[in-house]
Amino acid sequence: MAKLFGTDGVRGVANRELTAELAFKLGQAGACVLTDQGEAKKIVIGRDTRISGDMLEAALVAGICSVGVDVYKVGVMPTPAIAYLTRELGAAAGVVISASHNPVEDNGIKFFGPSGYKLTDQVEEKIETMVLDNSLEYPSPVGGDLGCTFKIDDALDRYVNFARQTINTDLKGLKIVVDCANGAAYQVAPRVLSELGAEVIPVFNFPDGVNINKDCGSTHPETLMKKVVEHGADIGLAHDGDADRVLAVDGNGKLVDGDQIMVICAKHLKQQGQLPLDTLVVTVMSNLGLHTVLKQSGINVLQTKVGDRYVMEKLLESGVTLGGEQSGHIIFLDHNSTGDGIITALQLLAVMKETGHSLNKLAAQMEHYPQLLKNVRVEDKEKVMNSSQVKKAIAQVEKDLQGEGRVLVRPSGTEPLVRVMAEAKDPNKLNEVVNKLVGIIEQLE
Repeated sequence: MAKLFGTDGVRGVANRELTAELAFKLGQAGACVLTDQGEAKKIVIGRDTRISGDMLEAALVAGICSVGVDVYKVGVMPTPAIAYLTRELGAAAGVVISASHNPVEDNGIKFFGPSGYKLTDQVEEKIETMVLDNSLEYPSPVGGDLGCTFKIDDALDRYVNFARQTINTDLKGLKIVVDCANGAAYQVAPRVLSELGAEVIPVFNFPDGVNINKDCGSTHPETLMKKVVEHGADIGLAHDGDADRVLAVDGNGKLVDGDQIMVICAKHLKQQGQLPLDTLVVTVMSNLGLHTVLKQSGINVLQTKVGDRYVMEKLLESGVTLGGEQSGHIIFLDHNSTGDGIITALQLLAVMKETGHSLNKLAAQMEHYPQLLKNVRVEDKEKVMNSSQVKKAIAQVEKDLQGEGRVLVRPSGTEPLVRVMAEAKDPNKLNEVVNKLVGIIEQLE
């Protein structure tokens, strides 16, 4: 049976893999499953700026309404705003039409439950089974029992007000360049920052349906890095297409990644006595420099597999409220139920204001260990990962690094690749370490 749901909803090339027909069926199945237990018969739908969003939204709405469930349309909004509005509007579920940082030809459909959390694997499997079962008959209400659509005109205002209240300071005196990636942040990000008193210079904030993420945003921050220096700004902020992540740029034009942002925020929260269990959750891809500085600061680190859903699982399981990824997908669980680029940016800016320190000084708290990543194309990923020869080589390499580096060998989740990554204080060791492991893996083939 084909697998529809990946690690972040249903993704594919719009109108080829993610078709209007599939969106209609996802609307039907999702509405049936997610309104089955509760009284609320309404679902919130939002989207990013991709041209295919109109088509997919129309199909989803038709599917949802056809089984007797109402739709609350909020238009172009960040993914985390949909999570918030699902809770705020008392809906049974939220749906986001977005492919995040992917190029324009891709799109995706992602569901949130009534509390604004992403669905569990079990619920996704239930929806998927219904979609793929062509013999299934869905409810077919008629007359007044059909679902209706309602446009929520103040959705943007609600989210802006919510985001502003997550910090206890204004942003007066800060000059900020914000890269909106021609995506879902193009209205929200400049407005939130301006209303809090910052001088805002927005860039890539004119979406035309096809320029989302094109040479801009968190995956292409090069222009932003130049703009920050040109304008003499205090900080640059780079969102992705659906604004669930953010990277920063300091006043010298130097990139500040998610690891550094988490270190800055975690240390500040600990000093304020507001970091539960004095613990942060990160993935195995976080830089060794993060672990080093947090250990020195008395902050514990819990690790998960790569993926924000695994970070969230660990947060909920452990009682910790802050976690995220090097990519800038950071969860402040005290404020929202998913990664939120707008809120993450505000927390970082609040630390700058409250400490009076520049981003350059704050980011310098963490020393980046040099990293090297190589991908090895293989026929059998499981064979490589279970190889005693590979395991023995990894153990020997880690012993040779003597605590001043690490290696990570993991299979790609979507391609026939094994990824070999190494970190070390001594950059000269990186090529030697990675090439040794790549050679052993290639011999297995």
